[in-house]
Amino acid sequence: MMRPARYFDICLTTQKGVIMSRVQLALNVDDLDEAIAFYSKLFNTEPSKLKDGYANFAIAEPPLKLVLLQNPGQGGTLNHLGVEVESSDTVHTEIARLSGEGLFTEEEIGTTCCFATQDKVWVTGPAGEKWEVYTVLADSETFGSSPQHEDPDAEGGRCCGTAAPEGESASTAASCC
Repeated sequence: MMRPARYFDICLTTQKGVIMSRVQLALNVDDLDEAIAFYSKLFNTEPSKLKDGYANFAIAEPPLKLVLLQNPGQGGTLNHLGVEVESSDTVHTEIARLSGEGLFTEEEIGTTCCFATQDKVWVTGPAGEKWEVYTVLADSETFGSSPQHEDPDAEGGRCCGTAAPEGESASTAASCC
């Protein structure tokens, strides 16, 4: 018997902070500046956050959070997928729902990653693709640390496969965004 699909409501925030959800696509890029130039033209918008080795775009149409992670030699590959949601309550609702569906979940509450403090839950798709459902609680000046998601095969032990930002050791910068 087919169960009805559950969809996330996709709506964006205004400058005054209305509820939002949108799909996130995180891509590895060889040259961050070149990628920023391309995606700025493609989506007719500039990055909403730009840091060393990292950029993200909050695209209004189509509703998308595009994250670019400089990762030389891995350009053009998928880093991870996600759904940005409106609140921590929504993240906790998804934790319960995904666990109830029998999926193994990895929870990160109050973690700092991708230059933001977040509540999130991770699941892994059948082909090994990582999905996160998350909410941003605050901006951060650091990339973050989340050792439970280190990828031992990634250079520097970081799950996103990026080198540690200048001034951060791989152990302190181990993070998943």
